[in-house]
Amino acid sequence: QMKGNDFQFLPFGAGRRICPGINLGIANVELMLANIMNHFDWELPIGVERKDIDMTEVFGISIRRKEKLLLIP
Repeated sequence: QMKGNDFQFLPFGAGRRICPGINLGIANVELMLANIMNHFDWELPIGVERKDIDMTEVFGISIRRKEKLLLIP
């Protein structure tokens, strides 16, 4: 259950005036992402091996990967 106290959900508002559709919105995004992941065969670009992928993170206003993760559907 989403309470609106988590900052990643700030666009949905917080407190008494939180968006009543927050659970529906999150469920739809998860469903869409799961469908995309399921309907494609994902590969790494030519010349990139699994051991070469750098998953380190850079901190700032938001957390992001230090190097972009490129995949080919």
